[in-house]
Amino acid sequence: MRTSLVLLSARLLDPVTGEFLPQTALAAVDGRISALGDDREMRALADASTTVVDLKGAVVTPGLVDGHIHPVTGAELTHGLDLSGCTDIEAVRAALAGAVRDLSPGAWLHGWGLDPNVFGDRPVRTAPFDAVLDGVPALLLLFDAHSMLASRRALELAGVDGPRTFDQATAEVVCDADGRPTGLLLEDAACELVERVAPQPTRAERLDRLAAALRAMAATGLTGGHVMDANGDSLDFFAELDQAGRLPLRLRVAPWCQPGTDADGVRALVEGQGRGGRLWRTAGVKIFMDGTVDNGTAWLEQPDCHGESRHAFWPDPEEYTRIVGELHRAGVPTATHAIGDAAVRHVLDAVEKARASGGRGVRHRVEHIETVPDDTLRRFAELGVVASMQPTHCCDFTRADHSDNWSRRLGEPRASRAWRCRDLHDSGAVVVLGSDWPIAPYPPLGVMAGARHRRPTRDLSLPPHGPDQALSALEALRGMTVNAAYAAGEEHEAGRIAVGHRADLTVLAADPLTVPATELADVPVLLTVVDGEPTHRAAQV
Repeated sequence: MRTSLVLLSARLLDPVTGEFLPQTALAAVDGRISALGDDREMRALADASTTVVDLKGAVVTPGLVDGHIHPVTGAELTHGLDLSGCTDIEAVRAALAGAVRDLSPGAWLHGWGLDPNVFGDRPVRTAPFDAVLDGVPALLLLFDAHSMLASRRALELAGVDGPRTFDQATAEVVCDADGRPTGLLLEDAACELVERVAPQPTRAERLDRLAAALRAMAATGLTGGHVMDANGDSLDFFAELDQAGRLPLRLRVAPWCQPGTDADGVRALVEGQGRGGRLWRTAGVKIFMDGTVDNGTAWLEQPDCHGESRHAFWPDPEEYTRIVGELHRAGVPTATHAIGDAAVRHVLDAVEKARASGGRGVRHRVEHIETVPDDTLRRFAELGVVASMQPTHCCDFTRADHSDNWSRRLGEPRASRAWRCRDLHDSGAVVVLGSDWPIAPYPPLGVMAGARHRRPTRDLSLPPHGPDQALSALEALRGMTVNAAYAAGEEHEAGRIAVGHRADLTVLAADPLTVPATELADVPVLLTVVDGEPTHRAAQV
């Protein structure tokens, strides 16, 4: 068997112990780590076709894996005007005005990353932008990707002139007291009313955007991702890129199960498990239990300050419980979006009921877990439910003084129970870290840094939100290596640097365990390896 890769003069970091391995070099064969040893021993395994890299003392970690990512959706949604840097309405107006000047007549304007905090205490609506968007069809995606603003012209073209009803219980065309749309659309079902009349990119354009996004991810040190959607032709895209050798990440894909899914739909989800190729496969099912706190569609045990966030995403939450039980009995793990405390509790109740019928080896997950009460924490470990969290959401969309939209909506004491990474970890839960891209940036060093410092990325001098919930450097690294492997049921072959494990590796210019949290995001990524092949190589390596 041919040795495809040899890494020399390396510091091989074990995320379980936090220590460097005694060996300084490794070799890979057929996508697996085939040997560990010193430079002389590993060099002897190479031939003329082997890629040999002298790392000159750089640090090698197991490949960093994003525990929650939407690459296909993200590649589409992040094409257009980036509004994520706007901090007030005037800045949004200026950005929109510049984009409108560059638009062709009749063209649609697409914006993304809009932070609802720009509206302050005022309602989220298009009125502040009506003048600059006069006659322009525009869709402005809010940062949570669960809501968007549609301009008056966009609503007119879509024929949306009043309220609608949807199967998704929290979906809504928000209207004023006179029944006229304000421009705010909540959840996918409402957003799709307008999105479907906007011009769509070609399939080739979408595929190229996805390929570019994945290459950019590899350059940040990512070797894999747990993909939380498989809508439309996503699976076909992954297959096509994989077959063409253009897939630079290892992807674990969980298709959605939505309210209204019938017995045939559930059966199709079960039968679709295991579909895949060399670097991707379908594993698990993604389900929504609620929406988001910021737009009032989370499911809280007590309503937010506006009297909102009172309902589950499923009109009948017990139907969700039944489907989780059916998937559990079929051996299919679920990953449920649950942000509010009531949503998290219901998911845990559903898993507990499913486990009572057997199949305790099925590893279910809860995604996001933005606010949970004390009595919920211990149940994650008791039920074997993985806690999948995105700490940079807390860093960049909330504030230490609780003056942000998320915190104001929740009020005290719930705003003080934000992203309880530390409490969940200490209660025995397996905590997996991710970005939820395109909601937040995907570079994994930034995700791990945020889990440690919990400060706004744009200004790290600002105080942290809930510093008592910070993870240590080693815990953060585990969240994107060994814990991500465990969540996928792959701990026997991933998440560590060991003979027989996958040769998925991230090479850094410094030790992520000793670099200060506020400097970690800037550490250069020198090399990314997936399946024994470099997917990114810095010029100096």
